This record gives sequence, C-alpha cells and structure tokens, in this order.
Amino acid sequence: MQAILLAAGYGTRLRPYTDLRAKPLFPVANRPLLDRLLDQLHAAGAVPILVNCHHLADQVEAALGRRPEVLVQRETEILGTGGSLRLAIDRMDNDPVLVVNGDLYHDIDLERVYHQHLRSGFDVTMALHDHPRFNTVTVADGRVVGFDGGEGERLAFTGIHVIDPDAIERIPRQGFFHIIDLYRELAAAGRIGCCRVDGSLWRDIGTPADYLDLHRELLAERGWLIDPTARVAADAELAGWGCIGAGARVGAGARLCDAVVWDSAVVPAHTVCTGGILTGNPLVDSGARPRGTDG
Repeated sequence: MQAILLAAGYGTRLRPYTDLRAKPLFPVANRPLLDRLLDQLHAAGAVPILVNCHHLADQVEAALGRRPEVLVQRETEILGTGGSLRLAIDRMDNDPVLVVNGDLYHDIDLERVYHQHLRSGFDVTMALHDHPRFNTVTVADGRVVGFDGGEGERLAFTGIHVIDPDAIERIPRQGFFHIIDLYRELAAAGRIGCCRVDGSLWRDIGTPADYLDLHRELLAERGWLIDPTARVAADAELAGWGCIGAGARVGAGARLCDAVVWDSAVVPAHTVCTGGILTGNPLVDSGARPRGTDG
C-alpha cells in the first residue's frame, strides 16, 4: 500500500489561525495532527508515503525533517487535489494510491479500505459514512452514482479514497485540477466504489468550532491535559476541559475554561478565555482579555 497525505491547502475556514500555522500542524491534544496521521499510515503498512505542501511549506517540511522516509512534494502553486496527485504519481509505484486529507482525526481502518479497493475492480473507492452534516455523495448498489443529488442514499465523504494510477493519469499534467471533475466523470461510468466506514471515529477540523469540538470530545472526561514542560501559575484557574502544549506558559491569575493553548504560547497574567484557542499571538488571540475588563 502506498499513500499520499494532502497538506498543501490554505485552510481558509480556520483563519486567522492558519495564518500562523499550517492546518495539518495544528496540535490535537498537544500533538501535531500530521504526526498522528503519518503514524496511522505507517501502522497500516503504507510505503512509500508522500506529503505535499504549499501554504507555509517551510513549516511542513521542517516537521517532516524528523521522518526522512517520507517523500515531500513542495508545490509552487495550489494545484487542487487532482493536480497534486498528477504531479505525485511519477514518484510513486504503479499501484493504487491511498489518499488521505491532512485535516482529519479518525480511526478508520485504512487497510480495509485499500484492500476492498483491490478486490473491487473499480477505478476509485471512496470511504463513506452517514454523517448528515456532510451527506452529499449519492450511492446505489455499492457504487457512487453522483455528487449533486439523484436517486440513491446520501452519504458523507471522509476525505479518504483509493485511486488507480491509470485514473490519475487522466488528469492534465500541469496546473490546478479539481478531483471532483474527474470523479463526476467516473461516477457516471459506474467506476467509483463505496467502502462504508460507519461507526468509525471521524472528525474534520475545518473550522475553529470543529477544532474545539474535537478537543471537547477527547478531553471532556479527562479535564485538562498539560504537557510536562508547560508552566502554569499557581493561582491560575483551569475549569472545564482543555490542554496546554509544550513550553507554554500561563500567567498569574489567568482563568481558562474549555480552551486549547498551543505549544510555546504565552498566556498573559489575568487573561480570561472561555471556549477559545490561544496561540500566543495577541492579534489572533483577541477573544481572550485581561480579567476585569469589559467586552
């Protein structure tokens, strides 16, 4: 099994946080999401693994410096999923490619998805589940039949799919290309299969609310997760749930509730933050305020 992890996008719905950090490098429970996704791919036996990057590419490349076995594809322009796959395929083996979006937190069985594709005879297999907020893919008789309505059951795309190299080679060699344009064509020809992954843990971190909701799920029972290298003032108040990353400092009299403090962030004394993300950048952390002020 070989895999491509998509990490090039701007993450516009997560701005202004993605102005500071590439979305796949957002910490989830004090660990970069990229690390978790790569560990899952390694555990599934994926070789080789290629990660593409564009937005804040230096950050992604630096993070991958600890993983010399991972191939890096630095893109000088945004190519879209299709354009990125077309560029990458020349560096991969002539086998189906598992593709995983870089903004997912999941426990989907990647080997099962891949091996179902190998047995299916389809050009593409999409991992789908019933998730009403995102149910936009129409399926019937185990095939994807459309993306814009029509007869059949509506399911949600997980951002995990397997595609044959011959299908990737149908994408133009140069420039931006929406993979959905190819997938509409293949679906009309009955060439896309469906692998149901209902019941698996799956969350995307596409918005600040989604990012915080994921932490709420992970930490609701535990409360606070504090890295051993973080420093929290003795009179700081931590309520609800939250996490404080490596090297972060929380000042005297601060009150944090249901909050995520990024690694190396400095939270000023007497800061009040409820339901927020604290990066250490005062312009971005505008939702936090000194205790006792208005607004």
